[in-house]
Amino acid sequence: MIERFSPPATLPVMHIDTITSPELEWQQEALCAQTGADFFFPEPGSSVREAKRICGMCPIRAACLAYALDNDERFGVWGGLSEKERLELRRVSR
Repeated sequence: MIERFSPPATLPVMHIDTITSPELEWQQEALCAQTGADFFFPEPGSSVREAKRICGMCPIRAACLAYALDNDERFGVWGGLSEKERLELRRVSR
């Protein structure tokens, strides 16, 4: 999902358009999109257990993980894996 902000003073009120790229349409079906980002981007040292539980039930978990690996996402839980787990997966798959 890409957010596009209108430049200041071009509209009477700040205006946000949301553009969904075809390759990101899977995100609309994701359980995390219905839950909220707090579970998936916790404070450092916080548990990711709840995020992983939600990911385990998500029908598009594989697409999410593939996206995170392809785009080198460094923060949060994606496809059921934490930052450290994705880093380790990248290391062993080289």
